[in-house]
Amino acid sequence: MNLAANLTATAARDGARTALVLGDSELSYTELDAASASVAGTLRARGLRPGDRVGVMLPNVPQFAMAYYGVLRMGGIVVPMNPLLKAREVDHYVSDSGAALVLDDPVALPPDCEPDFGVAERDADDTAVILYTSGTTGRPKGAELTHGNLARNVEVMRRLISVEAEDVILGALPLFHSFGQTCGLNTAVATGACLALIPRFLPADVLELVERRRVTVFEGVPTMYAALLHAVERHDVSSLRVCVSGGAALPLEVLHGFETAFGCVVLEGYGLSETSPVASFNRAELRKPGSIGTPVAGVEMRLLDTTPEGVGEIAIRGHNVMKGYWRNPDATREAIDGDGWFRSGDLARVDEDGCYFIVDRKKELIIRGGYNVYPREIEEVIYEHPAVREAAVVGIPHPELGEEVGACVALTAGADADEADVREFVRSQVAAYKYPRHVWFVDELPKGPTGKILKRAIEVPEQAPAR
Repeated sequence: MNLAANLTATAARDGARTALVLGDSELSYTELDAASASVAGTLRARGLRPGDRVGVMLPNVPQFAMAYYGVLRMGGIVVPMNPLLKAREVDHYVSDSGAALVLDDPVALPPDCEPDFGVAERDADDTAVILYTSGTTGRPKGAELTHGNLARNVEVMRRLISVEAEDVILGALPLFHSFGQTCGLNTAVATGACLALIPRFLPADVLELVERRRVTVFEGVPTMYAALLHAVERHDVSSLRVCVSGGAALPLEVLHGFETAFGCVVLEGYGLSETSPVASFNRAELRKPGSIGTPVAGVEMRLLDTTPEGVGEIAIRGHNVMKGYWRNPDATREAIDGDGWFRSGDLARVDEDGCYFIVDRKKELIIRGGYNVYPREIEEVIYEHPAVREAAVVGIPHPELGEEVGACVALTAGADADEADVREFVRSQVAAYKYPRHVWFVDELPKGPTGKILKRAIEVPEQAPAR
C-alpha cells in the first residue's frame, strides 16, 4: 500500500481530467503524475531511499502536489512545513525529523530529469507523513501518519460528502495541514475530482473562483465562513452543493446565515492532526448544528473522566489514529494507552443520539483564524528577551479570528521594555500568525502552591485594537 497509488490509478483511468487549477493554469492528472515521477526520479538520483524524510515547504500551488506525491511514490516520508515558518522553527522541523532536504522552491519543480514512474511498495503501517503538532509543553512533536491512516481517512471523507470525479473542490485550506491534505488534495486525487487552488484566502477572490470554476465543494474553518458571509451578494454561488467546516466550533449564527445566503448545507466535522484528521462528522441524515457529529466509520469515540454534568475528555480509537510521535515514545505512551485509545485533550458531552458537543479545550492551545498557536513555544521565545523574567501566553477572545494571542509579562528588576519591544522581538522569530498582538506587564504572575503559573488566574486588561 502506497498513498501515491491513488494518483497513478486516477491518471491511468482519467488522465485527461483536470487535477489542479491555479488562476488560469490547469494541470491534468497525466501531467501531475509525470511531474511527481520527475520529483521521485530526482530524489532517487540524489541517493534518497524509502523511509527517508523530505520537507515540503510550499504554499497552495500545484508544485506542492508534485512534491508530495513524488516523495511518497519513491517511498519517502513527507514532512509538510508552513511556508511562513521562520529559521528557528524550520531548524527544529528539519533536525527533529532528520529530513535529508527541503523542497521549498516552486520554480524548481518539477525538476528537469529522468522521471521514475514506479511506485515503491509500502506497508499500511509504514509512515507516509510526519505532521508537526504540539500540546502545551515542549516543542512541536511529529505525528506519524501511515499510508493506511491516510488512505482510510480519505475513503471515509469521500463517502461522507459523496465526492465524484465531476466535483470541483476549492483548495483554500493550507495543504501543509492535515485538513487540507486529507479532505482537499488526497480526496480529490483519489476520486479524480478537480482541486481549485487559492494560495491566500481573500473572500472576493474565493467567491470569484467559486463562480468562475463552478466549485461544488468548499472546505474551510469558521473564520472563512464568517468572512465569506459578508461578501456573497455580488457573486453566483449556486454551484455549491456542500460545505465542510472544521478546525474550531462554527458559531450557530454564522452557520445559519451562511446556509441561507449560499443555499447549501454546511457539515461540521472534528479531528486532530493525530487522527488523520477526521474522527467525527455530521451527516445529512443526522445533523445537529453546534455538534461535531458522530464517529466516522471504523472509528470509536468515548468520554474519559466524566463529570457529574456529563463532560469528559474525548478519546478516539480506530484506523485514523497515528502510529505515534516521531522518535518520542514517552509522548506516544502519554497520548495513546495500551488499548489504542488516543486522548484528544478536548472536553465534550454526548447526547442521546451519540452526537458530541465540544465544551472546552483541556489543552491551552490557541486557535487564531484556524491556525494553531502553541503557548509554550511562544513563551520560550519571550523568555529569550533579556528584560523578561516571567511570561505566560494566553488566548484572548476575538470576534473575527476566534482567538488572539496575548502575552502577560513580568520584567526583570531594573529592566526597561515596552509592549512594542516584546512584540517585535517575538515577531522577528516566529511565523506572522503566532506572535502576540497584545502584551501587558505585571509585577508578578499568579502562581499556585507549587510555584506553577496559573493561567486561569491571569487578568486580561482592556486592549487597544491589535496591531
